[in-house]
Amino acid sequence: MLALLCPGQGAQTPGMLAPWLDEPVLRERLESYAAVTELDLVALGTTADAETIKDTKIAQPLLTAASLLSFQALGLADVPAPDVVAGHSVGELAAAAVAGVLRDEQALVLVRERGRAMAEAAAARPTGMTAVVGGKPEEVEAALARHGLTPANVNGGGQVVAAGTREQLDALAADPPARARVIPLQVAGAFHTEHMAPAVGRVREVAATLEPADPGVTLLSNADGAPVTSGVAALDRLVTQVANPVRWDLCCEQLLALGVTGAVELCPGGVLTGLARRTLPGVETVAIKSPDDLPAARELMTRHGGTR
Repeated sequence: MLALLCPGQGAQTPGMLAPWLDEPVLRERLESYAAVTELDLVALGTTADAETIKDTKIAQPLLTAASLLSFQALGLADVPAPDVVAGHSVGELAAAAVAGVLRDEQALVLVRERGRAMAEAAAARPTGMTAVVGGKPEEVEAALARHGLTPANVNGGGQVVAAGTREQLDALAADPPARARVIPLQVAGAFHTEHMAPAVGRVREVAATLEPADPGVTLLSNADGAPVTSGVAALDRLVTQVANPVRWDLCCEQLLALGVTGAVELCPGGVLTGLARRTLPGVETVAIKSPDDLPAARELMTRHGGTR
């Protein structure tokens, strides 16, 4: 059984779209995405520096466009379609498009407004996110509670992302859980927490203008890892996800329960396939970073797809 994974914020890197634009069809598609997002995605994906593309209102549309562009390049004419799709945080919007819940343009409109709304919410107060790697789960949980932090991303494999104010994160760095590494993340706010509550209303307003379809393949939700069978329910979960934790650990448990044997991570791949080595034992993976990775991805899809 085959899974397709869509990475989330923080996976972006400078120049990540440059290798894709040698193909005129892909350049034209990216330019059409740029018109929808009202951003110069060609420049942002090729020449912009890391600080520029860290900006939430840029990073989120850029990541969604990258995943959708690589999905188009992957092509499904000669390889099986995925059996199940999942995305991490903002990657869930690309996953919804891949699953047929939203058209590409709808996903890009939603992510455009999501990024803007979350950037505005983040600007209200200095907040951020820190990865906590290792340590006993109960001790990590106690440390976050002690400092008033939210486990915003529970990624599995001994990795939890704490989110909160800069003061709270500084306190965690000074008083970390035993036997755990504390790694500040290059993101601009405390995403998936109460600090993002002001953004939810704006995202809901935009979502209300869209007409989602029911998923054409199994689509997993970040809320609890459960398959979402209704397009309306999927869209509602995309809205509430903005201010609620991402349970990627539960998505991974569901992938294993469904019998997934192979997984391809769309561009900019690497983060989720890295996690998969700890959270998806026995599952073969390919991360798509550039067009050079497409043959390996297609080969994996051919061997693992079409088994439902």
